[in-house]
Amino acid sequence: GAGGGPNEDNVTGLLVRSTARQWTRDSVLAVDAGVHLAAIIRIFEEHLPQASIGKTTTASSTATPVNGDSPLTLGDAGRPKRYMTSGPFANLELPHETAKANATYVFRNLISTYLITHPHLDHVAGFAVNTAALQQTLRRKRVAALPSTIEAIKEHIFNDIIWPNLSDEGEGAVGFVSYDRLVDGGNVALGDGEGRGYIEVCDGLAVKGWSVSHGKCMSQSQHGSYSSEPAETGYSPYYSRRSSRKDLSSGSLDSVRSQSFSQASEKKAYDSAAYFLRDEATGKEVLIFGDVEPDSVSMKPRTARVWQDAAGKISAGLLTGILIECSYDNSQSDSMLFGHLTPRHLVAELSTLAGMVQELVRHDGKPGSPRKRKRVSNGHRNPSEETIPQQRRPPSRHHVRRRTRSSVSPSTSIRRESPRHSSSEMALATADEPNLIPIVEEDGGLRRKPHTINNEQVMPRPLEGLHVIIIHIKDPLRDGPDIGTTILEQLKEAESEVGLGCTFTISRCGTSLWL
Repeated sequence: GAGGGPNEDNVTGLLVRSTARQWTRDSVLAVDAGVHLAAIIRIFEEHLPQASIGKTTTASSTATPVNGDSPLTLGDAGRPKRYMTSGPFANLELPHETAKANATYVFRNLISTYLITHPHLDHVAGFAVNTAALQQTLRRKRVAALPSTIEAIKEHIFNDIIWPNLSDEGEGAVGFVSYDRLVDGGNVALGDGEGRGYIEVCDGLAVKGWSVSHGKCMSQSQHGSYSSEPAETGYSPYYSRRSSRKDLSSGSLDSVRSQSFSQASEKKAYDSAAYFLRDEATGKEVLIFGDVEPDSVSMKPRTARVWQDAAGKISAGLLTGILIECSYDNSQSDSMLFGHLTPRHLVAELSTLAGMVQELVRHDGKPGSPRKRKRVSNGHRNPSEETIPQQRRPPSRHHVRRRTRSSVSPSTSIRRESPRHSSSEMALATADEPNLIPIVEEDGGLRRKPHTINNEQVMPRPLEGLHVIIIHIKDPLRDGPDIGTTILEQLKEAESEVGLGCTFTISRCGTSLWL
């Protein structure tokens, strides 16, 4: 699912895997599951008719060759094995005949963990309903999330009122689901080097999460997904676009965490999350956001620390893709954001990230140079080693002069042919198959070296080679242009004014992305 509602059949739900693990057991991670099993069934219904009979010359059990063809691989029942040839599940061996049976096989055997950004229904409803199909599985499903989200799911969903307590905690626990409480900013006791703070969530993928703000909550509840810290009503100690003239403070990431404000409000910031997913085979990463509001209007600005973590990874060529919401087009006023982003706010947030990347490149002396390990961001740096970049102004046609085409490099194109790639890449609900939409650079990383345009050597733009995938678009359900097309046009226009260098792609239900 790629949308943000109100249609219940296309809300947030992603499947992610490392292609190095092929389609082995527990090799698929679900990130949110507002829609889940029903959407997987639809994908199989669309692509199952194109499934092919597998052939191999090395099978121990073979049939007699027909018309000189290679022997067929036989399944357990003596039937030739079938494989998906298109769609997100290309190259998957099909153990069953029907779409619903094969989809249930994926649900029960390949997906091991549900990584939840926050407990709103459009992010968890599918999983909750689908737990009824876990009776015949051999192991528990794991729900991984920040503690506030786990507590909300535990108390308000698996509570024997809204839904049976199918978890392994609390009174009357059935045990189908176990909880894994993640540490905000990563657990420093886990991992090593660039993987420090990450925890494995499925075969081949590890995660580190940061809490972000998703609007205000008026509830006085002391538990659930509400921020446990005092609401911040002043400027962010790290960055705020409420005053575009203010410089960033010189404090470290640790000081950002511990900074408090003298003023507080009875309102609370609703917790969502942003997750860095790391491919253990390659070290490459993608960043996936749950619902998030702009720091410029947030009572508790927290997105800047995610960008700080991401900037080092981009500068080092480790992070090449960001999946982030853009729920509305620019006609939505700030007072009606409800904790979401519009194109103007998303480009402003990316401008913050771009400023951080530029500062790191300048500090390193030359683009493309190997960076010391301490400079690669893992969210746990020594304050004495920290360099805080200067603030970038938000994109505005009043403050930013439009760049000419000759002063910037062309946007990275999205190639639709099957690419040459290393033995392992991160896949989003996909395999390396003919219909895949690859969104990787030719060299597998970001361009950081000068290049020539019109016989003039220019530096790459700060986010050149970074692919931003837009999720959670809310359909207005009215006549007129497609809302996704409108949002994409507004994003491109705003990006061209600032010259970030990133490319934008609108996600669609059932599509495959290879990062």
